[in-house]
Amino acid sequence: MAPEPFPAADKPAGLVKPASVSNRAYVTFLAGDGDYVKGVIGLAKGLRKAKTAYPLVVAVLPDVPAEHRRMLVDQGCIVLEIEPVYPPENQTQFAMAYYVINYSKLRIWEFVEYSKMIYLDGDIQVFDNIDHLFDLPDGHFYAVMDCFCEKTWSNTPQFKIGYCQQCPDRVRWPAEMGPPPALYFNAGMFVYEPSISTYHDLLKTLKVTPPTTFAEQDFLNMYFRDIYKPLPPVYNLVLAMLWRHPENVELDKVKVVHYCAAGSKPWRYTGKEENMEREDIKTLVRKWWDIYNDESLDFKKHPAVASGVGINTEAEPVILQPLLTAALSEKPKVQYLTAPSAA
Repeated sequence: MAPEPFPAADKPAGLVKPASVSNRAYVTFLAGDGDYVKGVIGLAKGLRKAKTAYPLVVAVLPDVPAEHRRMLVDQGCIVLEIEPVYPPENQTQFAMAYYVINYSKLRIWEFVEYSKMIYLDGDIQVFDNIDHLFDLPDGHFYAVMDCFCEKTWSNTPQFKIGYCQQCPDRVRWPAEMGPPPALYFNAGMFVYEPSISTYHDLLKTLKVTPPTTFAEQDFLNMYFRDIYKPLPPVYNLVLAMLWRHPENVELDKVKVVHYCAAGSKPWRYTGKEENMEREDIKTLVRKWWDIYNDESLDFKKHPAVASGVGINTEAEPVILQPLLTAALSEKPKVQYLTAPSAA
């Protein structure tokens, strides 16, 4: 049975799940009754500003209140309720306590009404059209490599010796420690193909896999290690890259920004946390608010469009080949996948 946007008892009168006219979609995840709903609304408006041709699906846990679901539907989102997924019980200390609920993201592999989806965390903003990523070859898992330099990685061998895959030549992996770690992606943004068989195998594998510090991100890296293909950093700028690896960042070319650094969530931003006083951070927070507060980006239902989808069929082409060629030439150690041109 397909997930419902509202439990039967909570479904507001006259409110229905928007109809999809596409077998491709963006997808994000929301839990609880907190302020993260602002992030998802901001994301929906950012995708609209970028003139995406595809809808945003929001996978919500049962504890997301009806009011928040209504706000999302009003912004043109497709809201689907999912049940929580928990890892095996153990004494693992997650890098962040709330990471445990993120295993529920595995449910999005069950959305087989879509042939391909792009997952985006709720604290992400899309500043340029990335629809062309849907045209990447099937059979792979696409994401941007993570950085090992922040304190949250302090218990890992990488952090302890100063090694980071973002700059593997700065501190080389010691031969006496064996082969270097496999490439490791940040799971805040990825391109994948829903599949019932993969979904069941993910849950089966989870039951016999001891949880680790970074929860579902570690698990997805383990599970998709053999088919992972790196994307250039412009598709998921983790903010720590600005001060850890500025040589790898071309801020004017970044398409997707991930506000995951401590204190960087725009709707909670105070500027008091470490690195949050930087001008580039202030600019990115301000850009997020510009989109969130722009009423012209609110979803508007049009008679010619199926109710609630909110797609834009006049997406402007984005020529990315020069950017991707540059990424390849600057980082020859990493074989980035060349994304298809949107032209």
